[in-house]
Amino acid sequence: MSRTATIDRETKESKVHVEVDLDGTGKSQISTGVGFFDHMLGSFARHSLVDLVVHTIGDTHIDSHHTVEDTAIVLGEALRAALGDKSGIRRFGDACVPLDEALVQAVVDVSGRPYCVHTGEPEAMAYVTIGGGAGGVGYLGSLTRHVFETIAFHAHIALHVRVLAGREPHHLVETQFKAFARAFRDAVAFDPRETGVPSTKGTL
Repeated sequence: MSRTATIDRETKESKVHVEVDLDGTGKSQISTGVGFFDHMLGSFARHSLVDLVVHTIGDTHIDSHHTVEDTAIVLGEALRAALGDKSGIRRFGDACVPLDEALVQAVVDVSGRPYCVHTGEPEAMAYVTIGGGAGGVGYLGSLTRHVFETIAFHAHIALHVRVLAGREPHHLVETQFKAFARAFRDAVAFDPRETGVPSTKGTL
């Protein structure tokens, strides 16, 4: 069974193309025009072992918000489509990931019910801009929570992200993406003992 999906979305603010293969090896081709976000999506692909292609053209002459948001929308839709009926998966994933001084826990439930809880980030992170030097487009720290909320909503998963420690803005964001990646990887992995959909309702 192929767990792949290709989704395209075009608005007046962006044009987004996403391809996913849940059973890949973590290969990625990422181009959004927001360098730091490219780095985060590449990190997600590598540590989730999801093969990921993302090509986004957005109104980065305004800022990075629409580009990042719309990419997250399409990524969530692609993950949901690739999961299919979710038969045979583990459903739940939990990961605690360090990056030097930063430590983040992410928990995923492929529940069919979109929900996101994001806690623990220092309040100042919302106002930090990462990257954007030499004419590039910066990534505002407030986008991180928005990305996870958007992915969770469109992928129909429950996602809890808890920042437990951290100081350096780059590390704080990257650790969240890595923790989410590892939790998602476990949640969508096949369980050899599971013969159907892992729910008492019979559907997710």
